[in-house]
Amino acid sequence: MLRRYFVSEDLTELKTVEHELEQQGINTEQIHVLSEQDANIELHQLPEVSPVLKSDVVHATERGAIIGVIGALLVLLIAYALGWTGTAAGWIPFIFLAIVVLGFCTWEGGFIGIQEPNTHFKQFKDILKQGKHVLFVDVDLQDEAILNRTMRRHPQLQLAGSGAGTPGWLIKARVQFRRFIKVMP
Repeated sequence: MLRRYFVSEDLTELKTVEHELEQQGINTEQIHVLSEQDANIELHQLPEVSPVLKSDVVHATERGAIIGVIGALLVLLIAYALGWTGTAAGWIPFIFLAIVVLGFCTWEGGFIGIQEPNTHFKQFKDILKQGKHVLFVDVDLQDEAILNRTMRRHPQLQLAGSGAGTPGWLIKARVQFRRFIKVMP
């Protein structure tokens, strides 16, 4: 999926665009508004970006996990190379240490990431500081035409770029989960 970014100063206009997109078959899970004015986003009932996703926690946790896997493998290789695994204790303490190294690096990566803005949203830092809002929509090829048609009716929204979107399977899972929750008593 592709992600299209648009900038606007008018939340009412963004609400209109959201409504039009949903009427044409684009799911709410594909539409988000990034803003520093969370109260106004909520007031206009726009789909906001969750605070966790505003940070770089996911990306940094993945990096931490990769470093942790490398560290865990090093622990196991060093223990084996030095012959420490041939003792009465065997592999158990080194496997435990490798798990601790993996867990610590993953946790530390997430801890660092939660303090950083999301790498995909850094480009909008100045725009958000000006009080503007960023609408982004994840679309596949068939939704692209719907998005283009809708945006032509709203020339005050400025195209601010494109990027990789949320995977389609994840959006479908969110839609199914929302439907399941609505069915629950």
